[in-house]
Amino acid sequence: MYTISSTPDSVCKELAKRHKALRKQLKLTQAELADRAGVSLGSLKRFETTGQISLESLLKLANLLNRLSDFDTIFTPREDKKELERLFSTKH
Repeated sequence: MYTISSTPDSVCKELAKRHKALRKQLKLTQAELADRAGVSLGSLKRFETTGQISLESLLKLANLLNRLSDFDTIFTPREDKKELERLFSTKH
């Protein structure tokens, strides 16, 4: 099925792509970054190739890259609660 909107898989892959580009821009090898962040090299390699990583490891990488604050707005309540209520209503 083709869709224009984001999916969890597409978001994971896009995050991995941006992370890899940032790592390369900083001229860090996977091993250097993994070691400095306290993440296993295998986890970092898997993330950069598939987009799969634990939340804790992702946060460790973000922290090392001074990007932890990028997560500050995730799951913050929105002003318009009607849309959220519609998602969970039983009358679709």
